[in-house]
Amino acid sequence: MSIQHILRDCGLNIAHFQQVHGGDSNRAYCLHVGGTKYFLKVNEANRYPAMFEKEINGLHALHKNSTLIVPRVIKSGIVQQEQYLLLEWLERGNPGKDFWQNFGAGLSMLHQKTSSFFGWGEDNFIGSLVQRNQQHHSWHLFYGECRIMPLVKALFNAGTFSKHDLLSAESFCKKIEQLFPLEPPALLHGDLWNGNYMVSAAGYAVIFDPAIYYGHREMDIGMTNLFGGFDRQFYAAYNESNPLEKGWQQRLPLTQLYPLLVHAVLFGGHYVSSAKETMKLG
Repeated sequence: MSIQHILRDCGLNIAHFQQVHGGDSNRAYCLHVGGTKYFLKVNEANRYPAMFEKEINGLHALHKNSTLIVPRVIKSGIVQQEQYLLLEWLERGNPGKDFWQNFGAGLSMLHQKTSSFFGWGEDNFIGSLVQRNQQHHSWHLFYGECRIMPLVKALFNAGTFSKHDLLSAESFCKKIEQLFPLEPPALLHGDLWNGNYMVSAAGYAVIFDPAIYYGHREMDIGMTNLFGGFDRQFYAAYNESNPLEKGWQQRLPLTQLYPLLVHAVLFGGHYVSSAKETMKLG
């Protein structure tokens, strides 16, 4: 379908636009309206049902509960079986001298927003995969039933995992209660790797593309460490505001099993063997 139909539905007097990087499942554009820019994401509504509605709910929750910068939602809609999300455009800049300290403290504040349950009010997405958020009152049951086993079973059904791998995952899930410290459900970004934040023109962190839910806060910390890690000042500032329980560094691989399984389902390759090895750590 021509992008022009969606541009008309946006209701803006668009002077011109160009395609930009928008992730694995979206086409993305920078729209120019006079002296203002907008960010537009588009994908197939039938393939990813209500993806942008769920993303909007996550962005609103982050904006309401975080001091970090979150892109403002302008409009969303569906045009000829394609859904779109129109956001404000935020210019990139260079990190300020207190960038990492501000970022760490900001995530710590987000995690201090707690709930009586683990999960969320609806299922949403992590990348292009549906993320189950059925509410549980215990972390070990939620992590096993809503995060680990659905993906392990998908890999098993696809022939990527063996029966031995399935049993290894079940064994891991039985040990979760002893592996994690007892903590209240914390509001999480849910997909906080180095591709889901940027430096604003003012020099501070912008966070986006959430896979939001209430979970164990070490899940976000583990994600920040998965692909290269954040600066040590980030973790120092986080711990100053809301100290992590002793041994959190040793538990990082346990939290990273979920995103490794996500990547194993989506991309295969070395993520499959990494997930298998991580399951043995339980």
